[in-house]
Amino acid sequence: QVQLVESGGGSVQAGGSLRLSCAASTYIIGSHCMGWFRQLPGKEREGVALINGYGALSYADSVKGRFTISKDNAKNTLFLQMNSLKPEDSGTYYCAAINGWLCGWSSDYPYWGQGTQVSVSS
Repeated sequence: QVQLVESGGGSVQAGGSLRLSCAASTYIIGSHCMGWFRQLPGKEREGVALINGYGALSYADSVKGRFTISKDNAKNTLFLQMNSLKPEDSGTYYCAAINGWLCGWSSDYPYWGQGTQVSVSS
């Protein structure tokens, strides 16, 4: 059973940075497509960033140029570096994984973390 545990959320002022981490319980970083999603207040969960099995990256338009997804295979950990944060980035951030080399925003991800809260004040 794969378990994903996010950390690194917190409260920052607009323009600040946070780095989210997602630690996997088993070795999946190299063999799974992984991503970060978020649920903003009053909205449905949305995709933020993806990294597929080939290492190709995808970003939501709203975070391009500000967020960077990366992974450390040796540590079995996924990261999301968030810079130039805006109040509208506030919400709960989740990491997710799906077996396979390719994935998209709407793929049926079977593995989800519990979420970490990000709060950006103006």
